[in-house]
This record gives sequence, C-alpha cells and structure tokens, in this order.
Amino acid sequence: MSISKELNERCQGNCEICSSAPAVNEYIVSPKKGTSINDNVALCAGCNAALDASNYNALKGFAEGSIWNPVAPLQALSYRIIQGAAGEEEAVSAASSAGLDEEVIQWGASALIQAPVHKDAFGNVLENGDNVVLTQALDVKGTNFTASKGTVVKKIKLVSDNHEHIEGKINEQSIVILTKYVKKS
Repeated sequence: MSISKELNERCQGNCEICSSAPAVNEYIVSPKKGTSINDNVALCAGCNAALDASNYNALKGFAEGSIWNPVAPLQALSYRIIQGAAGEEEAVSAASSAGLDEEVIQWGASALIQAPVHKDAFGNVLENGDNVVLTQALDVKGTNFTASKGTVVKKIKLVSDNHEHIEGKINEQSIVILTKYVKKS
C-alpha cells in the first residue's frame, strides 16, 4: 500500500522502524483497521518484508530504538517486534523503560497471542469441515447410545474457546467430542 500524504509528512519520507531507508509501504498495525494515520506505520521495503515473514530478529535492534518514538502505532509495533524476537520479559522491560501506556502494550502484544490449535489424538491439526474417526467407543451423555470405535463424524466444527473440544453429529445427534478420542481421516 502506498503511503498517504499525512503519513509521509509524519515520517519525513523515512522508514519509521530503521530510519535508514525511504518509506515505501504503509503498514497497518493489527488489529487496527488502517482507517486512520494512528493505525499505521511507514516502512521501507526491507522492514516490510521482514515483518511479513515474521522475522522479528532482523528488526529487534531497530525496534529497541523506535520504541522511544512518541507515535503510538510505532510503539505498539516496536513492542511486538521485541516480544517476538526476545520474549515477553524483555519487551515488558523495554516498554517500562520507554514509559509506554498499557493500551499500547496490549495493542502490541495482541497479534502475538495465538488462538489454540485443535489437534487429534495423533497430533494432526483439525479444521472446520474435517471428517474424523472415533478412536474408541464413547458413551454419549444425554442419549441412550454409545458411539462405537471407528464411527466417522463428518464436517466437524471447532469449539473456539476450547481446543480440546469439537462438535459433530452422530446418529443425527449433535454432540461435543474430545479431540483426544478422534483421528483425522
């Protein structure tokens, strides 16, 4: 994305992370939407490529300097880079030294918080719509039947707030199944 006139004026034509190369990309600091200059950072091609590849180690040294900039999206992105490269403890220390607001710290950390991954009994990643096979017989609570080992459950749904649960239908009955009792087919 090209750089808006307003952002170009703020960065004076230079990358806001490394300060040594011309800014060519307008980077939206997620989870913001990019609707305001206060959601974006101006980056050179190299810093943009490193961020796209999540290569935080390549940018850590620059971020330790840019975290001191008073611009909130740059502070949040710098915090994110330091946390991604060195860990939360070093990022918190840098944020404390730079006097960052708590909301900027939360903004910076938000993209590194990963959603839980649903995995079957054998470590295979499960996704919505997958078909699974039961690896053992299961008593289905609230019904009068047992789902036998080898039963195929088609088009599962992942339970978003618990990575150990999936939803599926057996005998036209919607049930919750523990991921440790299924194998992706």
